[in-house]
Amino acid sequence: MEPSSSLVTVSVTKITTFTISLLFLISCSTFTSTEAYDALDPNGNITIKWDVIQWTADGYVAVVTMYNFQQYRHIQSPGWTLGWTWAKKEVIWSMMGAQTTEQGDCSKFKGNVPHCCKKNPTVVDLLPGTPYNQQIANCCKGGVISSWAQDPAGAVSSFQVSVGAAGTTNKTVRVPKNITLKAPGPGYTCGPAKIVRPTAFMSADKRRVTQALMTWNITCTYSQFLAQKTPTCCVSLSSFYNDTIVSCPTCACGCQNSTAGTGSGTCVHPDTPHLASVISPPGKSDNTPLVQCTSHMCPIRVHWHVKLNYKEYWRVKYKSLTPYEGLNDTAMLWGVKFYNDFLSQAGPLGNVQSELLFRKDESTFTFDKGWAFPRRIYFNGDNCVMPPPDAYPWLPNDSSRPVTSLLLPVMTLFLSMAFLFAHV
Repeated sequence: MEPSSSLVTVSVTKITTFTISLLFLISCSTFTSTEAYDALDPNGNITIKWDVIQWTADGYVAVVTMYNFQQYRHIQSPGWTLGWTWAKKEVIWSMMGAQTTEQGDCSKFKGNVPHCCKKNPTVVDLLPGTPYNQQIANCCKGGVISSWAQDPAGAVSSFQVSVGAAGTTNKTVRVPKNITLKAPGPGYTCGPAKIVRPTAFMSADKRRVTQALMTWNITCTYSQFLAQKTPTCCVSLSSFYNDTIVSCPTCACGCQNSTAGTGSGTCVHPDTPHLASVISPPGKSDNTPLVQCTSHMCPIRVHWHVKLNYKEYWRVKYKSLTPYEGLNDTAMLWGVKFYNDFLSQAGPLGNVQSELLFRKDESTFTFDKGWAFPRRIYFNGDNCVMPPPDAYPWLPNDSSRPVTSLLLPVMTLFLSMAFLFAHV
């Protein structure tokens, strides 16, 4: 997806690396994004499973596995952060595949010193390239986890933890409390740990089954409202059959110089002198995105252009999401790995673009009344602000321009995503 200055002109100061995932809905339904329940992914959640695989002299060894069962929401860099509160006076003797961010006060220990003595440890994944003797399966990806629909094999992350000063039997072990998950920021709410049937493990030769000594699960669900109280993206529309360009709604993500906007409502013009000093003021340590000044004030803009009709073929990844039987009106798109699935810096690389081709049903398809446009678009799992339906580009009444093909009509969409933000 090469940048296109004809559709979107963007100036970006800095962009952190993250994976692009786009979901669009072609229907007249609307969904509320302020609740944890997601109608497009009703069973989507992150399940954290603790499997006790060995008892030790003063505790146990467990493998902790995170499964991202969300169809279209992944965990991007800088990755997940998992926290909890111990029920008793447990300590972490050692870890593989992850580490705690702080050791805490271990001064009462002589000889062997624990990896972490904090009552409420915070754990992060290890980075790629970690020595093999510190790894376990599905670890060491910098906390990045794919969505289940995009890559089931990459939607898992694991680490091993040796816990001391804990129970040494099923009856004396106490599950951790107050589990928190940041992925990488807020938005997830985790329920209490629930003891379940021990996990069964199949040997490599599939001739023997073993099981965990004890297992408990934690389920975490996402709410866009908890993640950020204002939207993070908006959509603009245009078409080959109508000269009208429908812009993102004004103040879609907040208004300039308004505390209701993104961050504090402030923004930066691309030609601002000494821009670097504006972006990184002394003492500022949060991750509030600094937004380029626009009428919509959104960090991300998606432009959807219906380009032309063409003959039948496919050129991009396209996966149908069908949470409800008999209803197939949602599709998920993502970039090509190592080519256009990451944005790593500002400037020209702050804009990606692609052409999407879709087969049409000749008996029902029409360009009239904005039918060719999606009714809902999600970017990286977050609901984007759409223009009102009556503003969509309609087919002109006096148009003599042919808009249907006699041979296998396929709608060609010209999709451009502009990134108008800088993380400080």
